[in-house]
Amino acid sequence: MADLAMRQHLADLEREAGYRTSDAHECPTMNFSPPMSISDDSDTGNKDVPNFAEQYSLLHEAVFIFVVCAAQLMTQAGLSLSIAPLKIISASFASTPKDLTWASAAYSLTVGTFIFVSGRLGDVYGHRLIFIIGFSWFGLWSILSGFSVWSNPRFFDCCRAFQGIGPALVLPNGVAILGRSYPPGRRKGMVFCLFGAVAPGGFILGATFSSLLAENVWWPWGFWIFGIACFIFAGLGYLVIPFVAQETPRKDLSTFQRLDGFGAITGVSGLILINFAWNQAPLVGWEVPYTYVLLVVGVLLMGLFLYLEGKAAYPLLPRSVFKGEAGWVLGCIAAGWSSFGVVVFYYYQILENIEGNSGLLVTAKFAGVSASGACAAVMTGLLLGRIPACVIMFIAMLAFSAGQALLASMPIGQIYWANAFVIMLVTPWGMDMSFPSGILILSNAMSQKDQGVAGSLVNTVVNYSISIGLGIAGTVERYVSDDGDDTLKGYRGATYTGVGLAGCGTIIATCFMAVTWMESRKTLHR
Repeated sequence: MADLAMRQHLADLEREAGYRTSDAHECPTMNFSPPMSISDDSDTGNKDVPNFAEQYSLLHEAVFIFVVCAAQLMTQAGLSLSIAPLKIISASFASTPKDLTWASAAYSLTVGTFIFVSGRLGDVYGHRLIFIIGFSWFGLWSILSGFSVWSNPRFFDCCRAFQGIGPALVLPNGVAILGRSYPPGRRKGMVFCLFGAVAPGGFILGATFSSLLAENVWWPWGFWIFGIACFIFAGLGYLVIPFVAQETPRKDLSTFQRLDGFGAITGVSGLILINFAWNQAPLVGWEVPYTYVLLVVGVLLMGLFLYLEGKAAYPLLPRSVFKGEAGWVLGCIAAGWSSFGVVVFYYYQILENIEGNSGLLVTAKFAGVSASGACAAVMTGLLLGRIPACVIMFIAMLAFSAGQALLASMPIGQIYWANAFVIMLVTPWGMDMSFPSGILILSNAMSQKDQGVAGSLVNTVVNYSISIGLGIAGTVERYVSDDGDDTLKGYRGATYTGVGLAGCGTIIATCFMAVTWMESRKTLHR
């Protein structure tokens, strides 16, 4: 009866979105034979996108969505592997937690930079192939990160950096796989909302198991088990993700041109240098010459990248990105998610280093983000298409701002059920309203052949903004903490910086709403 009710519910959703109900649901079995191809009949838009639900059973579709959503879940879990048990990891290396700030920053750096080009790799070589390779790479370097316990902190930081390339490969290609598997409609919207909904749960999952293993067994086991799980997802991806026939490449263009090689080199190099400068400055100070020199060189490289994109036959930044809603959406996401990184990192730092809680206890206090995030994702799925995207973004920015303001003003020694509890409830609404709506807007705005680029853009902005936000907040912390003598004062400065970042997002969202309203008024008067 439950299966029948689920089929009927999905059929109702499809009828509301204007699509016919599939006969494929009549077979509740999963086919593990070599996946059939989904033909790509259109490279100019999303009009003829095949519907996954019409070609496969409901069970197969459920496992398919689970495996693809695991890209988001494991990415956030990978981030928390070194945040929650940071004190224990640093003790094993006979160093301080501050010496291991690059353990998280290096992971975020490579996720946020290499994700920029990995979507194009999927467009050229196949999203399914890059997705499987990405999870395999993720697993390999996760295991090596655990083995770094016999080495030194620098090797551990390097392993974390290489580990971040794995999610950089799986995230945009997972988004592209979903984008190519469903036509525009409510079903596609709900799938993208599920993809975003697992992010808070992934962070909590990684933090919980890494803390448990670090406190009761040995911290490397967290990385080893995580790596094994990545290999399992790579195998499941091979079994359940359909093969999509790639479009025939233009014979007058080389593979290097199709990958936008010069754009990739200048863009990735510029992003790495800017990110490195912002995250190294809190450790050594901006008065050290190489920090601001690297920042200037990075900015110049990004300027060269934008120039080359205007000349490229297959640009990594399609011109459609700068038209309509896409630019506003990316601006909101950049500001909001930069503040999110500050919330998560300093929530742990304040409760662990100032309040004296263990990493596992802080994770337990933060665990409610999973349920809150799931509610936010479901609500976003219901609202998408019914209210303008600008309104959804505005609500998301308000959630980011509220959570950040509560953290910045949280008194030390306050009961958990006041600020700390509300932060945990409010912040996920910013995440799970901005991310799926942003991906859906860009996915629907771009052609079939650019679905990997659409996934790369949103995920690049999300992950890069987290890392840059932490660098900016860390710089403020360094210069207001009285040379490290007043830790709490430094944390306060960092969290108020996060308030400013979230406030910028709210201003952008307000302008987005105003522009949308004025354009709608012009349309009505025509």
